[in-house]
Parts: sequence; structure tokens; C-alpha cells
Amino acid sequence: MSDEIKSDHTPAAPAGESAASQQASALPQEEITRLADDIVQALKTVYDPEIPADIYELGLIYKVDIKDDRTVDVDMTLTTPNCPAAAELPQMVENAVASVQGVGPVNVQVVWDPPWDPSRMSDEARLVLNMW
Repeated sequence: MSDEIKSDHTPAAPAGESAASQQASALPQEEITRLADDIVQALKTVYDPEIPADIYELGLIYKVDIKDDRTVDVDMTLTTPNCPAAAELPQMVENAVASVQGVGPVNVQVVWDPPWDPSRMSDEARLVLNMW
């Protein structure tokens, strides 16, 4: 699952924890929470065409940063640099996040550090992939 979801001018916080409450943001806390929840739900609609689990549960989303101007920066990775879906997955992520009401421009960056490994998967993804 995602390492962090944060808003502008805040230190990194684990997903599900409110980083915005640590420091003021131009967006109301309720709006940041709604955007974060809706973005996660949108990310859960994106599947690697070769794997029957969504990219969020696979742990491919490393960071979602919601800026005060509603720009959203997403750091994601792929299971391998040779992933056949390398060209399409970042665009699918951008489209999914951009579909969330109230989101401004979306920037998706593919990162390789830290490298992805199966330990990043949620229990839900492990169950779907029978990796117990």
C-alpha cells in the first residue's frame, strides 16, 4: 500500500494518518481527507493488466502529495523495470487521479528507489495472488 499521502507544507505521514493536521494548509482538513480518500479509491480501480490485483494494494504507489492549489503529485513504481505495462500504467494512474472531483493537475513520476518487492503488497493483494 502507499507509503504516504500528504498535503502541501507538511512532513510526510503514513497513509491514513493526517499529515495536514501537523501544519496548516490552505485547504480545509475535511477537503484534504475527502481528496485523499477519493484518490485512494480511484487508484484502486487501476490494475496491472498481467496481475489480478490493483496497483494500490500491490504497493506500487509510493507517495501522493496534494498541494494547496489541488495539484497532485504521485510517485509510483513498477514491479520491474521491464514491466510490459510500463508505458500505460502511469497514464492510467494519472487519468484515475484526475477523475477525482476537486483535483487539479496530476503529475505522475515513476521511481525505482526503493525497488519494489512483494513485501510491499497488502494482505488483500497476497490473498488474491495466493502468496501466503
